[in-house]
Amino acid sequence: MSEPAKTRDVITLEAPRQQVMTPMDMIGQAVANGAGIDVLEKLMSLQERYDANQAKKAYNGAMAAAKAEIKPIIKNRKVDFTSQKGRTNYDYEDLAGIADVIDPILSKNGLSYRWKSRQEGKTVTITCVLSHRDGFSEDAAELSAANDESGNKNNIQAVGSTATFLQRYTLKLALGLAATKDDDGKASDPDEKISEKQLTEILELADSLGVDKIKFCEWAKVDSFTDIRRADFQKAKNAILAKGKQANANR
Repeated sequence: MSEPAKTRDVITLEAPRQQVMTPMDMIGQAVANGAGIDVLEKLMSLQERYDANQAKKAYNGAMAAAKAEIKPIIKNRKVDFTSQKGRTNYDYEDLAGIADVIDPILSKNGLSYRWKSRQEGKTVTITCVLSHRDGFSEDAAELSAANDESGNKNNIQAVGSTATFLQRYTLKLALGLAATKDDDGKASDPDEKISEKQLTEILELADSLGVDKIKFCEWAKVDSFTDIRRADFQKAKNAILAKGKQANANR
């Protein structure tokens, strides 16, 4: 009978892993070797850039993780009133409703947000700043608008109304938030009316160009701007631009 084959022991040798030297390690080595101040200053500058790059990587990773968790925001507020300009009727998500959804998720991922503001004349500018716990931050979105002097608001209330509106929109832009209905998407229903965002855009455009809103509604065959269909939004916008250009040419 033949002898059973002997099993050979196989030993796998792994090459020792080379430790990556960080700028801080290099600074320590330079100090030990008696390097001059100019060398140390360059290494310190390198360390600062290294830390900034690591913080930005952590921020980008946290943003990706947070956005993967954030679901579309439910529109929890309704606007419905009638004025001389016609009926205004739309749903929207308020700032508190947005915060209820995003704050726990952002906090879990080490993210936070705040706003910077400035005012020039009657124009308010709001900047949404996003930050990560490792030190990176960026001015993620900025919008400006005139004081909201509608209704019986005093000067402070007019500024506050605009500031709140801009805080909400800059936060949505900074985080790429969506509502339960896509504000920018094309309507699946051909008779669906323009969104709150589109309504704001078209009203501000008409105001800036001095277009008579009542006459425009008569031309568009609608009772108010809120009755414009989403499918006709770009057509209406182009018409306002044309009417504004014509009005300025006749002045």
